[in-house]
Amino acid sequence: MRISWRFFTFAVALMLGIGGVMAQQIKPVGKIIGRDSQGYAIRQVHANGIDIGYKLVGSGTPLVMIMGLGGTVEDWPKQIVAALAKKYQLILLDNRGMGHTTANDTTFTYKLFADDVIGLLDALGVKKTDVLGYSMGSTITQELLLTYPQRFGKAIIHATSTDGSNVAAVFKNRTVDNPIVARQIEATTHWKTPMNRIAGVTNQVMFVVGTADTVVYPESSKVLSAAVPGAWLVQFKNATHGLMYEAPTEFARVVLTFLGTDETVKATKPAPMLPKAGDGKAP
Repeated sequence: MRISWRFFTFAVALMLGIGGVMAQQIKPVGKIIGRDSQGYAIRQVHANGIDIGYKLVGSGTPLVMIMGLGGTVEDWPKQIVAALAKKYQLILLDNRGMGHTTANDTTFTYKLFADDVIGLLDALGVKKTDVLGYSMGSTITQELLLTYPQRFGKAIIHATSTDGSNVAAVFKNRTVDNPIVARQIEATTHWKTPMNRIAGVTNQVMFVVGTADTVVYPESSKVLSAAVPGAWLVQFKNATHGLMYEAPTEFARVVLTFLGTDETVKATKPAPMLPKAGDGKAP
């Protein structure tokens, strides 16, 4: 009995140790500059030549979330944040010049936006994370997978485009008073997915788009999902560019399903041959 008890104690300690490693939380860095409506601390760290505003929500495996053009961390649907935060530690950041993130005179490009994300992850000591990008954030996610694939596990690319000039055309007849948004739009006009490189992406990727999205249209997601080996494509019928606002619960469910599924199967032996038609063998 004494030996069994010692073994049990050792096993519990081992499991606790393993659990501690697996559930290790990101240690926040930088100064607290405020709190959101739910009391989460908003911090700033200096990285890539600017001060990047971010907040951490939840616990578990890290998931960095990148907002779209003109948006801030406060624009993520609360239902989605709450659902994802139950299983993941969310890293929500403001893009350059938006919200609590500063900007300088450096010309906006998607490579620059991607470097901002990497700068924040480096400051937090996060070597690898999953990523969710919406709209402009989805295109930043494309750049991240092309330039820094080793820093990411799974990627959810929501409402994306292969040609930013088409997206920028949406704003052609609109007055844009915010100079930062104008700079984001200008950067968008120069984005074109390098299709000759996209097939080399080995990360597990899911594209999500609404069939009634008239900003990016579903075609880009279809083309990209066909080009990226093993990619998932999820289309929400009648959903617009605001899909995640229109169906936050279902969007979160799809994201959690994708993140929780390892679709990579290691083949151990050849699949059994099916009988040919007309050979008289039962199926």
